[in-house]
Amino acid sequence: MMPTISQLIVWVAVGLIGGTLAGYAITWHKAGFGVWRNAALGLVGALLGGFLFRLFGLFPNLDRISISLRDVVAAFVGSLIVLLALWAWDKFGKST
Repeated sequence: MMPTISQLIVWVAVGLIGGTLAGYAITWHKAGFGVWRNAALGLVGALLGGFLFRLFGLFPNLDRISISLRDVVAAFVGSLIVLLALWAWDKFGKST
């Protein structure tokens, strides 16, 4: 199931919210990682989360409105997955 262009646009818009929420959840500061890093995190997280939620069929009934709760949750979860991957890369990817 490939997403449509309109779904990708929604994921990008909602990704900005998801990245901000994830930045706040991890740092516990209002600014999170900063405007640009939150935006980049949210965009990547929204695309990853949106793809994974469609792939695994998570919360399909939340998809009934253009910008749905499912999209916000997917962007948030995707952003957290990206942060986890970056943390693992930083912790285990460096050779000492």
